[in-house]
Amino acid sequence: MPKAKGRDVRPKGALKAAPKGALKAVSKAASTRAGMPEQRRSGSVEHAEAPPRRARAEAMQLAAEVARLERELVAARAQLADLTVRAEIDPLTEILNRRGFERALGRALAYVKRHGTSAALLYVDLDHFKRVNDRHGHAAGDAVLKAVAMLLVRHVRMCDLVARIGGDEFVLLLWNCSAAAAQAKAAALEAAIMRTTATHAGATMSVGASCGVALLLPLDRPADLLERADRAMYARKAARGGIRQVSGG
Repeated sequence: MPKAKGRDVRPKGALKAAPKGALKAVSKAASTRAGMPEQRRSGSVEHAEAPPRRARAEAMQLAAEVARLERELVAARAQLADLTVRAEIDPLTEILNRRGFERALGRALAYVKRHGTSAALLYVDLDHFKRVNDRHGHAAGDAVLKAVAMLLVRHVRMCDLVARIGGDEFVLLLWNCSAAAAQAKAAALEAAIMRTTATHAGATMSVGASCGVALLLPLDRPADLLERADRAMYARKAARGGIRQVSGG
């Protein structure tokens, strides 16, 4: 029988009459072909799922940039900490300035209020310091300030604080110090400053000092405490009467 083009001219039921084994073989082959893309995706061509080389390079570059930024952040924090410390240090004498001392004094008052610890504030004002500047110049005055600052630091303990809060004004915070001990320290510092000399451009200079004392009280504020110590200093200056004159050629 001639075949019609494009049509299946096999008798009806021919496929049903095909052997069961042949049908299974055809079904298996179709299943195999249908599963091949899945096998490629999950098996023999796994490398197709790996990130392209360009993506890996970009990831490495990003990680390097993150590491660089982290290093810069650490350096910036260290620089900020250094600047914070420098902002509280007097550049001439290298001791605390007024800002640094007031911050420390605030913490000290909070500690005294909480624990009842005794502490004293000494306010030191140099006598006739202006005459040093007028007679020998400001560089000579700076030499005197440095000498006094070094002396004060040498005469206190590591736990105590020394600061320059004005032109020729210094303060000391003494821990575990009674009123009697604070007064004795004030007198000792006055005598030590009078014995101290500074040399500049061939001239030897010395100054006197008046020292006021105020004990830290639990309800004190930094400004109130400094004002009380300042008043005590001026009372001491008046009581001393004849203040040592500046000496030096």
